[in-house]
Amino acid sequence: MVKPKYKGRSTINPSKSSTNPDRVQGAGGQNMRDRATIRRLNMYRQKERRNNRGKVIKPLQYQSTVASGTVARVEPNIKWFGNTRVIKQSSLQKFQEEMDIIMKDPYKVVMKQSKLPMSLLHDRVQPHNAKVHILDTESFETTFGPKSQRKRPNLFASDMQSLVENAEMSTDNYDQDKDRDLVTEDTGVRNEAQEEIYKKGQSKRIWGELYKVIDSSDVVVQVLDARDPMGTRSPHIETYLKKEKPWKHLIFVLNKCDLVPTWATKRWVAVLSQDYPTLAFHASLTNPFGKGAFIQLLRQFGKLHTDKKQISVGFIGYPNVGKSSVINTLRSKKVCSVAPIAGETKVHLV
Repeated sequence: MVKPKYKGRSTINPSKSSTNPDRVQGAGGQNMRDRATIRRLNMYRQKERRNNRGKVIKPLQYQSTVASGTVARVEPNIKWFGNTRVIKQSSLQKFQEEMDIIMKDPYKVVMKQSKLPMSLLHDRVQPHNAKVHILDTESFETTFGPKSQRKRPNLFASDMQSLVENAEMSTDNYDQDKDRDLVTEDTGVRNEAQEEIYKKGQSKRIWGELYKVIDSSDVVVQVLDARDPMGTRSPHIETYLKKEKPWKHLIFVLNKCDLVPTWATKRWVAVLSQDYPTLAFHASLTNPFGKGAFIQLLRQFGKLHTDKKQISVGFIGYPNVGKSSVINTLRSKKVCSVAPIAGETKVHLV
């Protein structure tokens, strides 16, 4: 509606614009915008007014602020009195214990974590709100009630003399070399190996490429050398995945198992399987070992991600453990160059 020029007289806007609520309905009149929709769209298009100094004179309709001291009321709604999801503390504690057991099991996966109160299960202790677990050390029953075992407060020192003795004892046992909180002057001198080979793989670029592979992969395959599995294992990456990216799957591939006895491979698979799924593998284009089990395991991981058409698999590991050979074996052809030097295959997408 157009505001009338004279009192008591109204005019009709003859415009056929979609923002005119008085326009004539045509053949598609049932799909025309109503007045509420037009007012809402006009509210989105309006602009705030400012003076020559840039100060807002008239704010937008949805940016207006309520003056201090204005009485406000909550809109009555029947949803305020409906049922809500509640859970007992005992049930939550039992669920937390069972969830901890499942999360530590490398062969079990929680399918629908979004529908579970996962945020209530993790007791993350922050520096600003650190929680003191008093009930873990001394329960309520052992302190109060008929079964209480403590008759007086558990103080560090009963009198001033014992406090002085404890202070003198701590002073005598103090060792300046073992004090990690002591501020020392940085002279810039470091004890490092003189050989250049020990500095390989320590640059930020190498670590950046490693984290790129981890971030872009749904399944991370850590390739280990069967001759030295613990020496080619990276506890730092395992801790990082558990803490920062628990939704990613990590598996071990024990490569070059043809270079060690069968009993040694069997024992190492049993030891490593306690932490993560482990497969014994022999990379070869003509006579591979463990290829079928590896592909079947990847198919099982693919069924866990039904929202994706395909999953991405990233291979990580120390130099010359056989990452490129494993990829060539899975593809049954040479897609990665293999060489006895470190860093031959830097980045490769299959």
